[in-house]
Amino acid sequence: MAVGMRKKVVVVGLGMVGISFIEKLLKLDARTRKYDIVVIGEEPHVAYNRVGLTSFFDHRKVENLYLNPLEWYEGVVADKALSYHLNTKVTAIHPDSKTVTCGDGREVAYDILVLATGSDAVLPRHTPGHDAKGVFVYRTVQDLEDLIAFSAGQKDTVGAVVGGGLLGLEAAKAMMDLQCFSRVAVIERNRWVLSRQLDADAGGMVVEQVRDLGVDVLLGKRVGRIEMADGESGGGIKGVHFEDGEFMACSTVCFAIGVRPRDELARAAGIVCADRGGGIVVDDSLCTSAADVYAIGECASWQGQTFGLIAPGVEMADVLAFNLTQAELHQPRLYKRPDLSTKLKLLGVEVASFGDFFADRDGPKYLPAKSKRAAAATKKMGAVETLTNGLPPAPVKALTYKDPFQNVYKKYIFSLDGKYLLGGMMIGDTSDYVKLVPLVKNQKELEVPPSQLILGAPKKDGQEDGDDLDDDTQICSCHNVTKKDVVDGVKTGTCKSLGEVKACTKAGTGCGGCMPLVTSIFNSTMKSMGNEVRNNLCAHFAYSRADLYNIVMAKRLTTFAEVMAEAGVDKDRNSVGCEACKPAVASIFASLWNRHVMDRATHGLQDTNDRFLGNIQRNGTYSVIPRVAAGEITPDKLVVIGQVAAKYGLYTKITGGQRIDMFGAKKQDLLEIWRTLVDAGMESGHAYAKSLRTVKSCVGTTWCRYGIGDSVGMAVRLEERYKSIRAPHKIKGGVSGCVRECAEAQNKDFGLIASEKGFNIFVAGNGGAKPKHSELLAKDVPPAEVIPILDRYLMFYIRTADKLQRTARWLEQLPGGISYLREVILDDKLGICASLEAQMQELVDSYFDEWVEAINSPEIAAKFRQFANTADTLETMEVEKDRDQTRPVMWPRDAATENFKGLREKWTETTWQPVLEASYFSGANELPNGISAAVKRGDTQLAVWRVRGRYYATQQMCPHKRAFVLSDGLVGEEKGANPWVSCPNHKRNFDLGTGDCRSDPELSVATFEVEERDDGLVYLKLPPVEELDAELGTSRWIVKKGDAGAGQFDEVDRKIGFKGARRVKRAGVKACGDLGMKKLTGGVVQAVPGGGCGAAPDW
Repeated sequence: MAVGMRKKVVVVGLGMVGISFIEKLLKLDARTRKYDIVVIGEEPHVAYNRVGLTSFFDHRKVENLYLNPLEWYEGVVADKALSYHLNTKVTAIHPDSKTVTCGDGREVAYDILVLATGSDAVLPRHTPGHDAKGVFVYRTVQDLEDLIAFSAGQKDTVGAVVGGGLLGLEAAKAMMDLQCFSRVAVIERNRWVLSRQLDADAGGMVVEQVRDLGVDVLLGKRVGRIEMADGESGGGIKGVHFEDGEFMACSTVCFAIGVRPRDELARAAGIVCADRGGGIVVDDSLCTSAADVYAIGECASWQGQTFGLIAPGVEMADVLAFNLTQAELHQPRLYKRPDLSTKLKLLGVEVASFGDFFADRDGPKYLPAKSKRAAAATKKMGAVETLTNGLPPAPVKALTYKDPFQNVYKKYIFSLDGKYLLGGMMIGDTSDYVKLVPLVKNQKELEVPPSQLILGAPKKDGQEDGDDLDDDTQICSCHNVTKKDVVDGVKTGTCKSLGEVKACTKAGTGCGGCMPLVTSIFNSTMKSMGNEVRNNLCAHFAYSRADLYNIVMAKRLTTFAEVMAEAGVDKDRNSVGCEACKPAVASIFASLWNRHVMDRATHGLQDTNDRFLGNIQRNGTYSVIPRVAAGEITPDKLVVIGQVAAKYGLYTKITGGQRIDMFGAKKQDLLEIWRTLVDAGMESGHAYAKSLRTVKSCVGTTWCRYGIGDSVGMAVRLEERYKSIRAPHKIKGGVSGCVRECAEAQNKDFGLIASEKGFNIFVAGNGGAKPKHSELLAKDVPPAEVIPILDRYLMFYIRTADKLQRTARWLEQLPGGISYLREVILDDKLGICASLEAQMQELVDSYFDEWVEAINSPEIAAKFRQFANTADTLETMEVEKDRDQTRPVMWPRDAATENFKGLREKWTETTWQPVLEASYFSGANELPNGISAAVKRGDTQLAVWRVRGRYYATQQMCPHKRAFVLSDGLVGEEKGANPWVSCPNHKRNFDLGTGDCRSDPELSVATFEVEERDDGLVYLKLPPVEELDAELGTSRWIVKKGDAGAGQFDEVDRKIGFKGARRVKRAGVKACGDLGMKKLTGGVVQAVPGGGCGAAPDW
């Protein structure tokens, strides 16, 4: 945002909460720069760690306490995002004119004022002698410097600390470290120390340990007055008199009895402050009674409470910074019940308290809904009974562990049913603190018995580890490959890489869903033989997909020939590769350089669906799915989709990703279909690509009364950002507007769930053959920071994942798993976050709509024909009506196992017949897949290729499922052998010379001689048309209704009498009025006595 348009935020107070707010605001505002910040601090120092004041006695350098070095301030000042003023006191606030007055007379204007004035240490002014020389408080660096200077002259005297709370024990430690006093005493008015955090047992144990360290602890003592030397405040002190009449000689007294909110500025300005306890009154948004004035930290009074701990103040800073910057994409956050959990090391003693740690004494402040119902069901006591027996016990149960030998004490408080942990305290061993606090905060139902949280889980013996699959277990259903097939291939030495396993067994070359299991079996077998596990792409590359990606990126390779020459096994730039490596290299090119996948140089590398920008279907037609970002679509666009579907007879279905799929589009119709959709403002949905598919969303705050985040708005932004970006596998996202999780974001490659503080980011989940819940990557991420994190995550996945590896399997195989991923993505462990973000931005900036480019490019548009030699078309599969829509009939039950390759010997005669102009194949020799064409001869469909200077021709039909698709398959080769074509549907590979099927000996295809002549035409040696059609004609082999056998649902339909959709009410059915239900055997149902819930119908 331009400088003159930015708002000025003035922060009064440069303490821990003030700087926390500034840091968060700078971070969240870094991309939009809506604000300029001015901070005014009263002390001569920049913000320092007040919690760590005790360490000052060790180093005596205030710089060591700074929360940010001075260079940090200089950097943000140079960036003009922040200006700061030290040693400057604000003396007045003028809400009407939106200015503040400083002690030096300056006036500073503000658009937004944030009061972070903190609190002062309490000094009991009613106590005589409180102002004597030698009396101190423990609050600021100046207080410590004064104490140090005075103590230097008090050798071998007694130092006293009044107050046995957290601050008092810290002060006692500091006075001991000075090594000036012969004795240090802590004076506490209660019966134990830390009475605000611990019960009597725990506090008593701390007292024993503190005394063991040489500190006197006086319990149940109140200071009556301080006796001054010579009776004057300036002459030092002799000691303290207690209210019980006892006297203790001492030279130094440090009061650590609490703090008082600094609200005097606000009171003077007429801003409402709390009468009892003080503090500037704020609402849940931290607004004060004055417009555009906020208060945070110890000076703020929220719901009648002020908080002397740092954590609640930091949470206030977080809420306010979030609301000032993120409210456009997320419901504003509200400040809620703060977490008062503390974990400290006081005088060498580990102490922690968390949650509702006095729930057993004072009753629970908050209970989960289930526990509330259980508590409400307990017996209620009457007034007389209460007077007689006292208050009833709290509806909680406490579990206590005490080890006096190790000085360990733990008390955990649970709901009555033991299902919820409410709070607790720990002494000596606080190692479980980090694990237990979230259980309390999230009110998560426990999955273990309460005792296990203290004693730990019992060890389980006899847990098996290893592969328990039988040898005959089918691991690849596409090609009926068993575990034994893979294991035998590895053990015989035939398969030394995953690529060779795929080539030999065909496992993983169909849908690819079995590859994680195939990989696991391969790795396990290789290790059992003592062999090195190689994750090579295929026989043509001795590299994994991730290795090859980095080679291509580093050397900026842009063609398949360059990759082969640089990284191929044989360094042969003329190698055509195979159906395994070509799509992988194509994907790498797209992920790096983002060029059109139908561009001449890369079109021959594309696998089945990318080849014509649509998912190929059973009958050789394609699906068309326009992008519907976040599932949000206008009625006008819905109408256009309906018109297109009606015009071209397309089957329509709502997808799981919240968009509309149109099936049955013929290749020759795709351009016009796309043109109509594009003209209506739509674009490719990339449903065919290994790229972002959809970002599913619920309606969030757009409509839902429960929504706390704008899930639609966020999902639209994410889908718009990542659309078209190619990856090792498809990517799906989801955004839910609240914890009800209607968008199912936790089974997506990335998912966001709105929380009160932003979004929780989940990653590496997926459905499919092996479903997996995603894992939490980052929690409570502000909307503005979501995209940088996802940029890094997705780019790291693109760089390092294996071929066709979903994010779930990738994370499982990533060393260190989710913990390592957090270190890389959130902590920048590898120092690559800036590079990942920059690379993603480059891809985002290079976006174009593949449909539009195809429509506008004559070279690409020319490829959208069924046949290269005629405008005629042929149907390739019969269709039938099903639920009022047209769809192709089912696959044939059996493959066509005729001896097609033997037809060469069967023809009565053959002649050379022209089929196509040779110019069609111009430039084929330089392309990795050559150039292919489907041609029509009579009723027969044929496929012709020119690859590396040679022509090949076969029938167009793949006999496996009788699909007419072979000309669109990828070509592969091995040294010294004929090339093969891989059927795009199910990867059956056919030798282009002999017609043999390399992966199924029962299958074959007819082959034909081909030659190019001087007249500029390509000729095939063919039999007469009648004879050709009799053997290979489309009408003979087209899949017909009934070829699949009985219908899948015939038996079910007979059993349930299914006739289709029911739209008419049966006669006699009453939608309103009395319910006339009848017994199965006739007669009206009679209510009969029943247990539990009362009467029930007797069925």
